[in-house]
Amino acid sequence: MNRREFLYGSAAVGALGLAGCTSGGSGDDGSDMTLRVGTSAGETKNVGLAVEQAASNHSDSLDYSTVESPGYIGTIRRMAQGQFNSGITDNNSLLKAVDGRGTFEEQGVDSVPWYGFYAFPYSIYIVARDGTDIETFDDLAGKNVYPAEPGYSTRATTLDVWAQDPTADVYDQMNIVDLSVEDAPGAMEEGEIDACIAYGTPGVSYTGFVTQIASRIDVHYVEPTDALIESAENYGGAGTSTTPYSEWTLGNADIGTDEVFTWNLEVNYTFNPSASDDAVYELCRVVEENNQSINDTEPQFNNFESTSDMLASAREQLPVHPGAAQYYKDNDAWDDSLTEASRD
Repeated sequence: MNRREFLYGSAAVGALGLAGCTSGGSGDDGSDMTLRVGTSAGETKNVGLAVEQAASNHSDSLDYSTVESPGYIGTIRRMAQGQFNSGITDNNSLLKAVDGRGTFEEQGVDSVPWYGFYAFPYSIYIVARDGTDIETFDDLAGKNVYPAEPGYSTRATTLDVWAQDPTADVYDQMNIVDLSVEDAPGAMEEGEIDACIAYGTPGVSYTGFVTQIASRIDVHYVEPTDALIESAENYGGAGTSTTPYSEWTLGNADIGTDEVFTWNLEVNYTFNPSASDDAVYELCRVVEENNQSINDTEPQFNNFESTSDMLASAREQLPVHPGAAQYYKDNDAWDDSLTEASRD
């Protein structure tokens, strides 16, 4: 691959005097090379720390620091307030912020961060307790269904997918269960939950409460209907994929399928206009050139087979930060259907 130095000489702006943020290194044009990255707790934070380690080990100019942030929606809100100039958040939340939907309908934001690169997916499907007579998505009508804890982005994306035509009629008949993830395994074991979503990063792991459920009771795969596949593929806030179950087993559970169809919460690195072009370009370089070392530290982070894979979750409605866009153009990976963000 023909790579070039990250300092490509554009007229990058300095950072916007972020509160509590000391200046880091600078590019040849004097641009601030500091990235303060808002990162929610848990697995997302682990990904952020792995990228931070790579930046520390493999860049002489980039000053990267992780700042804990309250969830993906909270990250968007805090970036709009200028608390940090970069953040890890998801496509569904970003598109809702752009359109003023969901939680952003009553309390919008003045700015939505720009796309940088795809970090990892949370891929989602459905499992049911054995003995419930649930075989396909249609059988969930009238059943007690747990789509994760209220406030979780995986829950919001799942319900957004189900609430569309042609699956809205089944969704409207479900009894949606509101419990914490700590209480869900016990409730399913006691028969209070008939089916729940199973999610994690394919080939890597599942989230904790799903693993607990599979270790305590027998569950099986709920087959997607054509309607569910159509709803998932037509919902702009989610991606879709199919994964061989042998590559992503739920513990030792035989859930009765050779592959799983998933709708995906796509998690991205995003950047404010205050993040300099050179800093974003340099992070893109570090992430691609040291992808294997990041995966060794945190396997959940995407394994990029090509530069264009970094754009796999990009959407036409989400402008790409100019520093990232230049990196893709320099590496023959730019997608002309996307828009490069402008500070004008």
